[in-house]
Amino acid sequence: MKAAVLFEAKQPLEIRDVDVAKPGPHEVLIRTAACGVCRSDLHFVDGAYPTPLPAIPGHEAAGIVEAVGSEVHTVKPGDAVVTCLSAFCGHCEFCVSGRMSLCVSAEVRRQQGSEPRLSMDGAPVHQMLNLSAYAEMMLVHEHACVRVDTDMPLDRAALLGCAVTTGAGAVFNSSPVTPGETVCVVGCGGIGLAAVNAAKIAGAGKIIALDPVPEKRALAEKLGATHSFDATADGTVGEVVELTKGGVHHAIEAVGREASAETAVKVLRRGGTATILGMMPLGSKVGLSALDLLGSKKLQGGLMGGNRFPVDIPRLVDFYLRGLLDLDSIIAERMPLERINHAFDELRKGDAARSVIVFG
Repeated sequence: MKAAVLFEAKQPLEIRDVDVAKPGPHEVLIRTAACGVCRSDLHFVDGAYPTPLPAIPGHEAAGIVEAVGSEVHTVKPGDAVVTCLSAFCGHCEFCVSGRMSLCVSAEVRRQQGSEPRLSMDGAPVHQMLNLSAYAEMMLVHEHACVRVDTDMPLDRAALLGCAVTTGAGAVFNSSPVTPGETVCVVGCGGIGLAAVNAAKIAGAGKIIALDPVPEKRALAEKLGATHSFDATADGTVGEVVELTKGGVHHAIEAVGREASAETAVKVLRRGGTATILGMMPLGSKVGLSALDLLGSKKLQGGLMGGNRFPVDIPRLVDFYLRGLLDLDSIIAERMPLERINHAFDELRKGDAARSVIVFG
């Protein structure tokens, strides 16, 4: 199969022929239909986060099941599926206590010494984030994918695998929004826009979007933001606090920078919660002051939106099919795999919402 391979950080990906193994027990072979270009991949491509190389990035995908191994009972050949990097074992402490997105069990990967899922010229190619979706095929654990309605367009379904699961999950799971409460979303890329749209679905009162790019603010308003401000302008925090008569109930950071995380904390009202979704540079820190603690403010992470993706993703598909979740507006550009490096260049500029690699 053709795949985009990362051989060295800070270097362009190369389109190569890669061998994919046959599915073993509990494994599913998927023909990739589409894969979103996510900033999380960029962190590994640019070397901000370490990963074993060579590897195939890509983790926000949808496709059609080609074949299944023994013991697979959740999907069958021909099914349309969305993949999710939150592969779960189903029986560790995190899984049985309802925090499946925190599962790190090695059981969802092939054991050391086994034939690798991916290889090139006889040498292993590392599978990134349990998926490696910048490739014509994905070989994954059955608990890394979920069947979805065949009416769902797969280029839009791909976004559910990360951006929407993460952004909407912050609203529905990590920091559940009660109808009428105020929400501030810092950063209006794919994840932030999904959080804005989810806040509208949840019945939030004021939904405030912060981003320095006017086009992104306009897109956030199209998706449900009631107000938007330039995140970098002087006085923005004060405007948000004044507008909400003391600060917001929920602040969601979807950028991955210390400054934006600090903004999320500053716009909180007493008792409010800031949820940090972005991947900040390693070594970054965000905190609460003594006064913040006395005001019962809360600061938390929200890995992959605290998802339970086998339940969440079909519900998100239903929201889309019913016209409640707007995925069409989030996609800025569709392109073939050969343009993956162009997609990353556009992502580095930070002006567009979401690019999607489409296959076939």
